[in-house]
This record gives sequence, structure tokens and C-alpha cells, in this order.
Amino acid sequence: MEWFFGFDLGDAESAVARLEKSSQDEPEVLEIAGSRSFITACAQTANGELLLGEKACYQAQALSRCLRFKSRFLTDPASETDTRTFAGAVIGALKAAGAIPSDGESLFYIGCPAGWDARTRERYRSIFEKCGYPPARIVSESRAAMVSACQSRHLQVGYDILSKPVLVVDIGSSTTDFAYICGGREVEMQTAGEVALGGGLMDELLLEQALSKSGDAPALKKAFQASEPWRSYCEFAARRLKEKYFSDEAYWSERGCRESVRVHFGWRPLKLELRLDKAGAEQLLDGPCAALGGRSFHEVFAASLANVRAGIDGAQPELIFLTGGVSRMPAIRAWCEEAFPEAIVISSLEPEFSVARGLAWSGRIDAETRSFRAELRDLIASSAVEDIVSANVGSLYRSVVDALVEPILKEVALPVFDRWRSGEIRRLKDADGLLQSGIADYIRSEAASEKLVGPITQWLRPVAEGLEEKTMPICVKHHIPYRALSLNSWLAPADLDIRVEAKNVFAVGELTWLIDSIISVIVGLICGGGGIALISGGPAGILAGMSASLLVLLLGKEQMEEALLGADIPVPLRKLVPKGAFQSRMDSLSAAVKRSFYESLEKDKNDEITSRMTEEISAQIEHCLTRMAEIVEIPLG
Repeated sequence: MEWFFGFDLGDAESAVARLEKSSQDEPEVLEIAGSRSFITACAQTANGELLLGEKACYQAQALSRCLRFKSRFLTDPASETDTRTFAGAVIGALKAAGAIPSDGESLFYIGCPAGWDARTRERYRSIFEKCGYPPARIVSESRAAMVSACQSRHLQVGYDILSKPVLVVDIGSSTTDFAYICGGREVEMQTAGEVALGGGLMDELLLEQALSKSGDAPALKKAFQASEPWRSYCEFAARRLKEKYFSDEAYWSERGCRESVRVHFGWRPLKLELRLDKAGAEQLLDGPCAALGGRSFHEVFAASLANVRAGIDGAQPELIFLTGGVSRMPAIRAWCEEAFPEAIVISSLEPEFSVARGLAWSGRIDAETRSFRAELRDLIASSAVEDIVSANVGSLYRSVVDALVEPILKEVALPVFDRWRSGEIRRLKDADGLLQSGIADYIRSEAASEKLVGPITQWLRPVAEGLEEKTMPICVKHHIPYRALSLNSWLAPADLDIRVEAKNVFAVGELTWLIDSIISVIVGLICGGGGIALISGGPAGILAGMSASLLVLLLGKEQMEEALLGADIPVPLRKLVPKGAFQSRMDSLSAAVKRSFYESLEKDKNDEITSRMTEEISAQIEHCLTRMAEIVEIPLG
């Protein structure tokens, strides 16, 4: 596909942007009906002429007219017909102007509210298909806004924001659309979707203010009731005056700006004087509005922000991206900063075109990432990840043993022999079984998993570095920051759930040999066949007592140990072995346990289990790569 078009069809205003695949410039916003941002309206005259934009709103001789239909798409079946008529007029205008190249393929990316479900989006897409559009795809307007923010040279947000929580606030003429995006994904919110609050309400208020001060008010009201085109004409004049005022509020607040409108209805021209100054602007924002049930624009907008904040289950947004022409107003930014003081609030230089440009950029990103995905799939399908993991798996075993030996001695062995010392365990030889089961349970516990997070995270770093040598060329080729596929970017404990979960790198099912080896080494060294090795190291152990001396003389050392193993030694005698002796012996055994395990590792290592471990770890890393790639791609659905 050589050309990508972004069509931001709004309820009141629309825009179309175009981007050539090989171009490094920003998408060009095309002029339609004499304006880059044109009124979402079309009308047909008696002579068959099809009018688009502002003229279609107040053409008195129009036989049919469609406007304000998108906001009714979910509730009014007639809206689908109006959408088809308008969409057909737009594609006709583009073709007539030669904006759609005939010698290259084109794709259209068309925006829709974030709250629309898949079925509604498909119904919407089919309308454009039936109108003769090139292949079209429906994309969330908030998603397009995020793409625009990431691609904009002015904002320089970058791909890092894709891993952070972001709130997109798209303020149109009729509605305000909120979308919470976290980790590159739109997250469902109770307040997600549209709120019936748009800049058009201020246009209506400004018009009502002018009517209330006009000497021709009765005649003007009569004209508006009888002629919708004249009302639309005056409302658009009010919109232009509002936009002029808020484009440089500091200047116009002191001087005030005005525009005179002549309404030719009835036997004489009627005059409407539109004025806006500081007091009038405050009235637009904070004055009561009948369409809002007597509440002000400010009050409803602030309440909507509060509802959005309350509806977010995860982290509050770190960035708020404002789109739509109304977002130019300084008050909008101030209200967002008040509701989300921890967030940075930004908007583009031309926020009214953010969605259209983002839609066009989405097309190029979509095409580029098809090739990116294919190469990443080839990498995952190869043995590259397995080879890197296999080369490092030996050091992983050692890291695990180093992390677990001391906790096992403290959390399992000491309590077992403390139970023997108190008389809860009758015979020393009973400790073998208890140690074996206790160690096995501990290694499989959440506490042991937490102990492994640090060492396994450190082990993953050289694995990640080896992997970057494979992923970096893919990222460079497709103009994607190489850190986007770096495991090192996702190893911090506070990162999102798409990172490699270090404590889950080991699957218990693949740890059979490793667990058995650790148990064998520890039990063998600690117990010496049932606990003698532990207690004989104490400074006041039983072997130093008179009973032990007599047993050595009568039975010999080996027979004495056997007798002790099966003896139910009185608790007072057991107390002769101080508790501190156990701890001292454990400390001296730690190095021996590790050394013995390393020897066992080299001698008895099961290649089949090691292979399965490599496959398991590699699969988790490959899954992580896939998840990271999905975020880089900026999914468009």
C-alpha cells in the first residue's frame, strides 16, 4: 500500500489526512469544501448539486440535508443513511480533486469512539465499503490520538509512553470521549466512551447571549424557528468568534472581539451582533446551560474527570493527551491538571487534526509492523533463544542454590531439630523424612519463589544482552527503538505484568531433578543419616556427656550413633544441646552444602531435565517478546 488516509469523521466537524508510505513528513491535512477542518454536513440542491461542509448547512434551496448524525449512530437507524450520504460525498470530493492517486494503492483508516464494540465498528466499516472507498479499517479515535502523540516531532513523547498509563481526552463539538490506555492497551472503564458535552454547547450559549442583547431578538427567534439553515449560519458565526477569542485569550479578554451577522429573512435584514470578552467567556464556561440541566460546562466537565478518575482500577495516568479544537482553551488544561495533579497535560499544535493525522500514521505503522511481526516470528521459531538460554543455564542452577541454601537451613532444618530438642520428634532418625518433605514444600512455596526473583533477574540480564544482538537489527530495520524489544527494559520489579516474571521462570514440573538434588545434598550433610552430624558439632553435645562416653566404650562409635538414632532420648538430655549450637552448625554446613551440590551438578546432571528447563524458560522469554512487540506495534483494533 503506497498511500494511507486518515478520516476523522466527527459529529460536527471532520478532517482527512494523507500520508505517503515513504514520506518522513507529517501527514498532510487535505482541504475539502474549502477548509481543512470542514463541517460534517452535506445537502443536495434542486439542480442535483451536492454540497459539503458549511454551505450545506445554510443552503436554503436544499432538497435534503444531513448533519449531526454520528452522535445518533447507536440509537437512530436513519443515521446510517446520513453517514452513507456524507461518506459518499467526501470520497467523491477527494476523487474529483485528484487526492486519491490512481497509480498506487490506498488504505483508509477511519476513526470511531472508543466505546464502540466490534459489531458496531464492522457495521460502520461496511458503510464506507459500500460507498466505494479503498480498503478501510475502523480505528479507535483515542488510539489514533496516541499514535499521533508518539509520532509527533513537536511533542516528542516517544515509545516509552506506551508502557505508561495515559488518558486521552477528545473534546469534539457534541461529545467528549475519554479513553484510558495502559501498557499500550485501552483498558475498560465504567466511564469510558462518550459524554454528551462538546464545544457546540458554548456556541449555542454564545448565540443565546447575542440574541438576548439584540434589538431584533423576536424577529431573529422567529427566523431561527422557521429556518434551520439561518440558525446554523449564525451558530457557525458564533463558533468562529469563539475560536478566534480562545486562540489568543490573553489578547482578546481585554479588548473583546465581535462579529456582525446579517440575516435576510422576512421583509428586512435582521442584525445579530456577536461579542465575546472576559466576562462573556466566563459565562460560557461557568454559566448555567439549559442543555446540561442548568449546570455549567465547567461543572459537567469536572464531574466527568472525577468519574473517570474514580473508574480507573489501575495506576492513575501519568500523561493526559488533549485532542479536538476545544482543547486549545487554557481552562480545559487547567481543569485536567486540577483533576489529575500527578499527570502531565499536553496537546499538539493543531489538536483538531490530531486524530486524522494519527489515523494516517496508523496505516503506515500497520504496514510496517506486518513485516516486523514476520521477522520476529522467524526469530522465535528459530533456536536462537534456546541457544542463548542453554549457554547460561549452568550458572542459573548455581544462582538458585546460592539463593535457597541459607533459607532452607533456617526455615526448615532448624525448626525440625528444634522440634526434636523439645521432644515433639521422638527419634533422630525420624528427622530424615521430615526434612525431606519440609525442604520439598519450601522450595515449591511462594517464599522460595520470592527469594529467586533477585538472582534470576540478574541471571536474565546476560541472557537479555545476548538476545538484543538478535532483536536490535530487526528493530533498526523497521524504525523501532531497539529498547522496545529489550528484556532489560522489563526486568525492574515495578514494571508491568508483561515483563518476564522472574519468580516464575522455573516451572515446578521441570524442577524435579533440581529439587531432589537439593534435598539429597542438604539432608545428607545435615543429618549424616539422621541428625548426628548436626548435634555432634555442638560444644555441649550429647556425645560429650557421660552417657555418650559409655556407649562409645560399650558399642563403638558407629554402633553408638545407630543406638542414638533410634533412641527416645529424655528431653532433659536433649536440652544439653544448646539452641545456639544448631545455628552454629548450620552456618558451618552452608558452604559444604553448596560445594557438594556443585559437585553433584557436574556429575549427575540430567540432560533431559536441563533441556526441558531450557525450553520452558525460552518459551516464557519468547512470550514476553511477543507481548512487547504487540505494544510496539500500537494495536489498532
